[in-house]
Amino acid sequence: MPETVGAWWARRQWSKGCEVPYPIGTFRSDWAQYPALIRQYHPDLNSMITLTQIPPAAEVFLVWQCDVGHLFVATPEEQRMRPGRERRRSSWCPDCLAGAKPMRVRESARDFANSAPRPRRALMTKALVDKPGTVGEPFLSERAPKPASAAEADLRHRLAQRFDFDLTPNAIRVSQPFFERMEIWPDIVIGELRVALEYDTVGRHGLEHVGRREAIDRRKDRILRASGWEVVRIRIGKLQPLGPHDIVAASVTDKLIDRIEERLGEIRGELFVAAYRR
Repeated sequence: MPETVGAWWARRQWSKGCEVPYPIGTFRSDWAQYPALIRQYHPDLNSMITLTQIPPAAEVFLVWQCDVGHLFVATPEEQRMRPGRERRRSSWCPDCLAGAKPMRVRESARDFANSAPRPRRALMTKALVDKPGTVGEPFLSERAPKPASAAEADLRHRLAQRFDFDLTPNAIRVSQPFFERMEIWPDIVIGELRVALEYDTVGRHGLEHVGRREAIDRRKDRILRASGWEVVRIRIGKLQPLGPHDIVAASVTDKLIDRIEERLGEIRGELFVAAYRR
């Protein structure tokens, strides 16, 4: 029978005879295929126990929060059995479901037979309605997200202090759709050198930029390179390099900026990069 997360954790501590029965990351690979559930789960609502410490089959009541902000309680199995095993864009919530508009039902078969069929609209992806532009062009996109972390903002600030780059652009027009858009949003766009910087960490739950998300990163890099750009990923912690110019670091420091400068020099030439130094 399911129990509260506090009681479940205490019972596991007793049965395993240790303070931390499941270290952080134990079930990372099991949860990696449920990105919507990762987004809904917050340790601060569940006795500070991370999702990667809870087996997907555990009989425990967890508190979840939907994208709108509704809180609800469900077991991991209940959440995993919601419609759509891998939900990348939507998440289930009982409050949102209750407020959903019901589908219109026709009153009779005659009503259905006499109704005129609706004309079929031509299929059009969102990528086709993007504003046209030159492939490889850096620009300021309204769709691009804000910096995801303070470390990323610090990295941008340190680069601006050392180089006279215009870091205003936040998007690059590409030659093929990436998630239905003809633009890609790197963390930092250096238009003068046509180099995109990505700041990668495993995130709060240890699931970012690993597994399937790593495959997305690789595809993103391929599209950027096909559009005439080079990519330098700053891989924080235990993340391994994905490309030939990636840098593994522990945090954002002046030494990291030195290494980025060296890498930019290898890609575009030391003299060319030195021309932008302040």
